Amino acid sequence: MTRTTSRDARAAATQEAILTTAEQLFAEHGIANVSNRQISEAAGQGNNAAVGYHFGTKTDLVRAIAQKHAEAITAIRERMLAEMDESADLRDWVACLVEPVAEHLDDLGDQTWYARFTAQLSTDPALRLLVDRQTADDDSIRAVIAGIERHLPAMPPEVWRARATMMRYLLTQMNAERERAIADGAPIDRERRATTVALVDAITGMLQAPVTAV
Repeated sequence: MTRTTSRDARAAATQEAILTTAEQLFAEHGIANVSNRQISEAAGQGNNAAVGYHFGTKTDLVRAIAQKHAEAITAIRERMLAEMDESADLRDWVACLVEPVAEHLDDLGDQTWYARFTAQLSTDPALRLLVDRQTADDDSIRAVIAGIERHLPAMPPEVWRARATMMRYLLTQMNAERERAIADGAPIDRERRATTVALVDAITGMLQAPVTAV
């Protein structure tokens, strides 16, 4: 191994340690409550400026964490879309939003922080906008939303926007609650399938609910 290759390997390992540590601290304590210095120390970095050196600002670090998971989730969603046929109904399209996240969490193992990190992210308007922009650029997400819209009854645009927000929060908060329960050792079924099916059912029903005139 050359000196340059060895240095690059060390840098990659340091970056991964920082990403994992930051994700855990953000998930457990909130993004605003954790400093780059705390992350560097918890990641075992002698240089307290390690986060800034490797990632830049806290916003850049948050973006890197979100992007790391988004790539894996998008790959799962693209696979699901490729397997869908013309008989797909509304529930199938909703499943393309719910199941990729659940499958990714399963792939990460029993000890995860991503769902709680995402929930913390959703409470920060500026950082949430950052992730919303990443989502808007995802072709697979656009395809799923278009599929959902094709199967919905006619409704005013403001009602659809409100229900899309409800859908996002249900997906975010239910995964975070389940992840938190596992972390706390709560006596729950560790199989995600039941939770995933219930979430798909709930979102599908919510989207199809009658619209009451105001």
